[in-house]
Amino acid sequence: MTTIDLLPDATAMGPVMLKTAKLARLVHWYTTGVGLQHIAERPGAVELGVDGRTILVLEEAPDLRGPNPSDAGLFHTAILYPTQAALAAAVVRMSQIPGIQFAGTGDHHVSEAFYFADPDGNGVELYADRPRDQWEWANGHVHMTTEFIDPNRFVDEHLDRGAFGTSQIAPADAKVGHVHLQVGDVPTARAFYVDALGFAETASLGGTALFVSAGGYHHHMAMNVWNSRGAGRRADTLGLGRVEITVPDADALGAARQRLAARGVAVADDGRSIRFDDPWANAITLTPLAPAE
Repeated sequence: MTTIDLLPDATAMGPVMLKTAKLARLVHWYTTGVGLQHIAERPGAVELGVDGRTILVLEEAPDLRGPNPSDAGLFHTAILYPTQAALAAAVVRMSQIPGIQFAGTGDHHVSEAFYFADPDGNGVELYADRPRDQWEWANGHVHMTTEFIDPNRFVDEHLDRGAFGTSQIAPADAKVGHVHLQVGDVPTARAFYVDALGFAETASLGGTALFVSAGGYHHHMAMNVWNSRGAGRRADTLGLGRVEITVPDADALGAARQRLAARGVAVADDGRSIRFDDPWANAITLTPLAPAE
C-alpha cells in the first residue's frame, strides 16, 4: 500500500461506547477499578475519562438482550496507562473490587497486560507499553508473545505506594490504546480494516487473528475468530455500541471517506465525522481532531 492509502501516523483510538442494562453498576466499576472520572452526564448516559477527556461512554439500554459468546462484537477494550506504576495501581484497585472477574495476564513483549471482565461481561485489558525501541520488527510485522506475569510480583516491583495512597484515579494521559473485536473471518477483516479503512497490518496469527495500526504502533485494533468463526452481522445488543477513531484533520477524514466509498462501504457524513459499519455491523466513527477551516 502507498502512503495515500494508509491512515495518517497520528491516528489514534477515541472513546468506546458500551450499552448496558445497569448503568450505575458499570459506572461504579469503571470509576472504582479502572480509575476513570465523571466527565459528563445526560439522561441515560454517562461519559467517563480523565483530565476532562472522554475515554468511555456508557449508555443505558434496558430493553436489549446480551450478546451470545459466539456473536461478532467486542472482545475487549484496552486502556493504556503511561507507566508500569500507574498500571500496578490499577491492578491493586481492581483486586479490591468484590467479586472481580480476573481473566489473566500477558507479557506481550511490546506491552504488559492484565485482563478482566466488567459486570456485563465486556472484556477489559489494562496495559502499559514497553519503550518502542525495545519492540522487534521483521518484514513489517512486530514480534508479540503471550507469557505469564505474576500479578503480585508486578505490583511489588512497580507500585508507588505513596502515590497510590493519595490518588485513586487514572493519570491524565491514560487512554484507549486499542480495541479488539470478535469477527466472522480474518480475510474479510483484512479487506475492510487494511484495504478499505487504511490501517497497516502489524501481526497475524494464521487465520485466527489480525492486528492493525497506524504510525508504527503495535496495534490500534485487532480482530479474532477464537469464539466467533463464521459469525454474521450482529444484532443490536448490550455490549459494544460504537468505536471511535480519531484522525488529525479533515483531509485525512476525506481520504478515508473516499477509500471506503471506493470499496462500496456505506458512509454517513454529518459534516463533522463519518460513521460506517464493518462487515459484522460493528459501528465505527471516524472524527478529525482539527475541524475543517
